[in-house]
Amino acid sequence: MINKRLIAGLLISLLPWLAQADVTSVTATIDKNPVMLDEAIVLTVVAEGDAERDAFDSSVLLGDFVVGRTSVGSQTSIVNFSTRQTTTWSTTLFPRSVGDFTIPAFTIEGKSSAPITVKVIPVQQGSDAPARDYYVATEVSQSDVYLQQQLRYTVKLYLASQIERGSLQAPELENAQIQQLGEDKQYTELVNGKRYQVIERNFAILPQQSGEFTIRGPVFSGEVIAANTNQRFGFFNRTKTINRVGPDVDISVKPIPANIDYHWLPSEFVQLDENWQTEEFVVGEPVTRTLTLTAVGVVEEQLPEIEQIYPPAFKLYPDQPGSATAERDNRLIVQRTESVALIPTQPGEFIIPEVKIPWFNTASGITEYATLPTRTITVAPAANMGNESAGTTPETQVTPPVSPQNTAEQNTPALPDNQPTALNAQPSSIAEQGIDLWHWILAGLWLLTAAGWFVYAQRKRTVGPRPSLQNSVTNNDVKSLVSTIEKGNVGEIQAAIRTWLSQFSAAQRWQIQQSIKPELDQMMASAFANPPKAWDKTALISAIQRITTTKTKDGGLTPLYPVNH
Repeated sequence: MINKRLIAGLLISLLPWLAQADVTSVTATIDKNPVMLDEAIVLTVVAEGDAERDAFDSSVLLGDFVVGRTSVGSQTSIVNFSTRQTTTWSTTLFPRSVGDFTIPAFTIEGKSSAPITVKVIPVQQGSDAPARDYYVATEVSQSDVYLQQQLRYTVKLYLASQIERGSLQAPELENAQIQQLGEDKQYTELVNGKRYQVIERNFAILPQQSGEFTIRGPVFSGEVIAANTNQRFGFFNRTKTINRVGPDVDISVKPIPANIDYHWLPSEFVQLDENWQTEEFVVGEPVTRTLTLTAVGVVEEQLPEIEQIYPPAFKLYPDQPGSATAERDNRLIVQRTESVALIPTQPGEFIIPEVKIPWFNTASGITEYATLPTRTITVAPAANMGNESAGTTPETQVTPPVSPQNTAEQNTPALPDNQPTALNAQPSSIAEQGIDLWHWILAGLWLLTAAGWFVYAQRKRTVGPRPSLQNSVTNNDVKSLVSTIEKGNVGEIQAAIRTWLSQFSAAQRWQIQQSIKPELDQMMASAFANPPKAWDKTALISAIQRITTTKTKDGGLTPLYPVNH
């Protein structure tokens, strides 16, 4: 008794070793032969014995077939102390063309299978063709297109029975951008007297290289309800796996015409629109202009920048451009939007030049233009410019702080009722009258000084020195301006800068404005961005402090546009 138990234990312990036998044979089979071009072949390879799971290599089939995913399984059985181990690989193959093909022999650990000859026949079509239960149809909107021109690729899956689950791959085309259009459509269709459930899917294909190409048909893999089953017991319905591939489609992609010297934009329709925030233009007040470029059958990356030209009397603060994509009637529709805030710097009539964007009409084969016509606008003077228009010289005019809302509402800047304006303020004492007389004396001395410099300049035949800013600006003025800038309110900063500049002559004001223009542009661009963005106040403060503390070699400001003699 003890001996029998011992022998049995030894045999059990030896079973794993017995299972580790070498591969003794390899066989290969297919599930159908012949096969239609759009049908799939299931190749099964079985190795007897212990084989590595990755010993099967399907790459030798890629020349004649589209190779699907390979599944692998192992099985071990013991009958009368005899152990049998097998490893099975299953691969789905889709023929690439009609003809006779050979599935080569597969060698696994020294043992080889026999080669298999497969006959691929054309898909039977026409009224006399036998009805098929499942198949995939493909078509293109046009087979002759230009580079980067959109073509519509349509896939239709025909099912004679209900589908349980399945997946449909996208078509394949080298050097092309492929994008699905919309959602799948489902409907029924009668073909040769047989009713099908049809699932339709559309793709936009934009070739990125010219030449002759083949769009590989998409592969469908799924499970459908087997025909002639008892529908009264739905949970007992049997399913079967089907694999189908859509037919290939050949296309010709034409290169960009040789006479095209602009940004390549092939489309059926291109349009350029504009929208103005307001039709009223006032010096110093921003007006936003929005341009929208719309094109059909392209992607966002193909849209060019919208080149805009404005008179020098406008300050420009462009926003970041935006883009969007929509789908309509199985076509891509894209838009590019560019917005810019325009701030007039002087009154008068100005011409906004036309905006013209060339594009290539793929329907007519000629170049066309999306155009915005020339526009003439009238800029009204700002409310706080009324004093200067009345003849007050910049040197003697005192401009009080002005808020942006008051500027737009009335011609004369408003101050609190308990404070007199600069225009109606009267001296209330003899001391104030003396100060006013002293101003006249200083003005006379300044004129004499200016005349002396003029004579000196004529003798030297060169440009004479300009008055130093350090002599015109007090530290309190600069500190007050800096304090306003640090608060960060753009409207208050603009008013404070105007008040500060009123202390200088017209020539000096112009030169100062030019020197701080980059910092002001940054401030305004951030303020009028959508949404508003933060800006660096220190740059503007540093620029103002640099102007009021730094002397040039002649005691004045360095000319922005030097004169060559």
